Amino acid sequence: MGASKDLWVFIETKTDNTPKNVGLELLNPGKRLAAEQGGKLVAVVIAEDTSIAAKAAGDYGADSVITIEGPEYKHYSTDAHTAAFTYLIEKYDPLTVMIGATGNGRDLAPRISGRIGTGLTADCTELSIDEQTGCIAWTRPAFGGNIMAVIFCANHRPQMGTIRPGVFKKPASQPKDIEIIKESFSFDPNKIRTRIVEIMEEVGEKVDLEGAEIIVTGGRGLGDAAGFDLIRSFAASIGATVGASRATVEEGWISHAHQVGQTGKSVAPKVYIACGVSGATQHVAGMSSSETIIAINKDPNAWIFNLADYGIVGDLYEVIPLLEKELKAKLKA
Repeated sequence: MGASKDLWVFIETKTDNTPKNVGLELLNPGKRLAAEQGGKLVAVVIAEDTSIAAKAAGDYGADSVITIEGPEYKHYSTDAHTAAFTYLIEKYDPLTVMIGATGNGRDLAPRISGRIGTGLTADCTELSIDEQTGCIAWTRPAFGGNIMAVIFCANHRPQMGTIRPGVFKKPASQPKDIEIIKESFSFDPNKIRTRIVEIMEEVGEKVDLEGAEIIVTGGRGLGDAAGFDLIRSFAASIGATVGASRATVEEGWISHAHQVGQTGKSVAPKVYIACGVSGATQHVAGMSSSETIIAINKDPNAWIFNLADYGIVGDLYEVIPLLEKELKAKLKA
């Protein structure tokens, strides 16, 4: 049931060996949960060269780092990374393991859990510890995002979960020296059953919702696709990124690249302005961690107002031009 009480966070790396943001983001809740478990926060880095990511993990809050490096880990592979991570778990026996719900993380986590015979909760949006059982309470949307389910792994260890990028903010960087444990685990490259043939740039509109500090999102209340002209203009005037609800994407009003929510991107900007968004559970799951939420909706009973820090009841086509004028004046001041 976990020989140690440590909580592990996987620091996934890019091909240049720098860490992906999601691993550093998870060090934030990881620090709190590790303390509540009575253990340390340990970062795990598996890469061709682990030095950059290991240093970053320490700077962003890890108590120690365990690394495995070698040329076979330059590109992610199910075979090599699963074998290496499983080796570490069997040796150190952590209590909890957290992995970012990236494409690679969603592939890696279930393979590890299957190897070691434990449970896995996927695509989590909230994390806490249940006072009665001491288990991690993994919260994730269920039934198409219509409810939020809280899941426990009561009988097996380590407890494992994948957490969506953008749900948590990176902690403040505080450079420091920490213990780095360098493990040696070689995996025969000939046993890697996949290979990268070609890397192609993503085609289509690129939208950095996860890195945005201000997001203006349009919902079904816009009425039609032309409504996004107003949203784009408003966003551009205040230096914001354009977001969208699932309903508007499904209607074909805007591309999926802009979608916020369980089936889109999870975001945590400083300011989130929801325009004509009702506040469906699957949408809220992707933006509830925003620092300040402003809602504009003509329906005073829209659920989004329960979440908003500031709510404006009114026609968004009348409210947004007035709000834009005021915000632009504030930004210039």
